[in-house]
Amino acid sequence: MLRTGRTPTRHRLTAAAAALTCAIALGAGGCTRDDDGFRPGAADVGDPYVPGHGNGGYDVTHYGLDVRYDPATDRLTGRATIAATATQDLSRFNLDLAGLDVGAVTVGGAKADHRRDDGELVVTPPDGLPRGRPFAVTVEYAGVPEALIGGELGSGGFLHTPDGAIALGQPDSAATWFPVNDHPSDKASYDIAVTVPDGLSALSNGVPGPKTSADGWTTWRWSERTPMASYLTTLVIGDYRVASGSHAGRPLVTAVAASLPATGGAARSLERTGAVVDFLASRFGPYPFDSYGGIVVADDRVGYALETQSRPVYGPAFFADDRPNAGVVAHELAHQWFGDSVSLSRWGDIWLNEGFASYAEWLWEEHDGGRTAQRNFEIQYASTDWSQPSVEPGRARMFGTAVYKRGALTVHALRRTVGDDTFFRILRSWTAERAEGNATTADFVALAERVAGRQLRAFFDAWLVGGVAPTLP
Repeated sequence: MLRTGRTPTRHRLTAAAAALTCAIALGAGGCTRDDDGFRPGAADVGDPYVPGHGNGGYDVTHYGLDVRYDPATDRLTGRATIAATATQDLSRFNLDLAGLDVGAVTVGGAKADHRRDDGELVVTPPDGLPRGRPFAVTVEYAGVPEALIGGELGSGGFLHTPDGAIALGQPDSAATWFPVNDHPSDKASYDIAVTVPDGLSALSNGVPGPKTSADGWTTWRWSERTPMASYLTTLVIGDYRVASGSHAGRPLVTAVAASLPATGGAARSLERTGAVVDFLASRFGPYPFDSYGGIVVADDRVGYALETQSRPVYGPAFFADDRPNAGVVAHELAHQWFGDSVSLSRWGDIWLNEGFASYAEWLWEEHDGGRTAQRNFEIQYASTDWSQPSVEPGRARMFGTAVYKRGALTVHALRRTVGDDTFFRILRSWTAERAEGNATTADFVALAERVAGRQLRAFFDAWLVGGVAPTLP
């Protein structure tokens, strides 16, 4: 994620981790064992940066979403079919869902009891789910989705617009329009069908499927087969100029709000998507997804750009005065490797996303004839507040400059320390070995030490969390 005007876009929850989460909840009186040994899944994944997000006891593998949205009433109706596997002997489980009304819920085709509890959908299947058993959940729901106003990065969630809607936000958005295990530690594939009035576009993640129309409504279909963190899903509905093509044998779909200039800075920036991806792939390794793209919205409430998987969404301010801005495109596309393919296990390590994406801006600028990465490093080093750590920055600073720019300084300092050949082998090893998974800072340090063949812990401590300016390499 990149915020406007700021210099600040699969490993699963294991059974042991889920059991630990439940054990913590047991101590707090929030998770109890049934007489037959089955127990409820935890109602919180235990990440202090996003209290109340995520759930324990199961692992989602796929979401099938079929939604219908009427901009005239702002009403959404949906049916979610969720494929999951129990990671413990499970008597009941939670899904994150904000504000919408739930009708029928089934588990394995059988009617399940359900209730709402403070942003949670609590589901009790008719029979316990043994550990290791795959199961399917179907939820029918409807209502007026919630907007999340005034968050860390501005408005998000499900935003009603004059011609449609935008579902977007980090770390919040997914639970405002479908039931979900809403934490990046539980990634899944997606099939998304969106039905809207004829004449409107309905854009989402992944490979486009066939469109069908009937009775004044059109259904747009999208498929993301590579596991995706829930906050990386998006839904953009409205009047957009959609361009469909291909790049390197994969579909490339871009869209610009019709109210923005047809040949303006936003459109010209998106036209560089293929070139930027090719350059980044030469540094980071093969592009990790089956499609490319980008969407520029015209809503000023979206004061940021977000790396929604395979198709980033850009707020209008990045193209103010109709200027092109390939730098923000480079930032969000870099996230396709760092953040989307290799995702966080916990939000306290968000520098792994933003530090590398910010460094990609420096690489692209140099490649595109601007300042060198070294010069950007020197400028940023001189102005950095070293009292603020990149790792575990605290919830209030998880999108702060220390995460973005001190993170980028660390990346370039690593390059200067180990040399270009070793540095880019570290990056390509990381994106290859951790593809489609989750990781932590400790994982990256261990990999860097292995590839470099030397100890680097003291280096990372100084550059990521030390309270004084590190010695320049």
